Amino acid sequence: MIRACIFDLDGTIADTVESIGVVGNRLLCHYGLPKRQIREYNYFAGDGADELVKRILKASGGTETVDYEEAKALYRKWFEEDPFYHVKPFDGIVELLEALKAEGISIAVFSNKPHHAAVDVVKRIFGEGLFDEVQGQTKEVPRKPSPVGALAIAGRLGVTPKECLYLGDTNTDMDTGKAAGMFTIGVTWGFRPRKELEEHQAKKIVDRPEEVLAFVKERNHAETHCQ
Repeated sequence: MIRACIFDLDGTIADTVESIGVVGNRLLCHYGLPKRQIREYNYFAGDGADELVKRILKASGGTETVDYEEAKALYRKWFEEDPFYHVKPFDGIVELLEALKAEGISIAVFSNKPHHAAVDVVKRIFGEGLFDEVQGQTKEVPRKPSPVGALAIAGRLGVTPKECLYLGDTNTDMDTGKAAGMFTIGVTWGFRPRKELEEHQAKKIVDRPEEVLAFVKERNHAETHCQ
């Protein structure tokens, strides 16, 4: 029985690539490095801001000339100036979340953003009260693919890992859900292509949000009638 769905944030429920790319390119310009196409940030993003900065510096030839610690601090500072630039839910996501709640399914967010930033983004985009839990990175909760945060969410929701779906758009998400012992669903509308999700053993891949609801209903209906 599926009793909870845990969602990645960036690239899964929120379209954030432009907000990330604009700040990333500002950083590159600051150091006199060539800007990247916004679509390239689909590959730079997904593993936290520090890893993103490392990847864009490497891609633009700045690893030998730029102070990495300074660059990380600048990226975070500038991102905080306008963290919601062109950020919006993906089409069909709000309807999916509301439908899951109507089915009695708990919903949560687990992000590699710092915890306060994850909470702020979810509140700004989805309002208060829609999600049952929001968890970002803290000293106690390491970055994904560590399953610590996902398991902590399940514990607070009062469900077992086997009763959870873990949904995301990257290899990191599939590895996280698998490590937590949860059923992984890869979504194709986010940062990474279907092939990456397949290679990291997503148990199911969906192209539209409504497919998630259909899967939950079918799975729970079948298990209810088998009891």
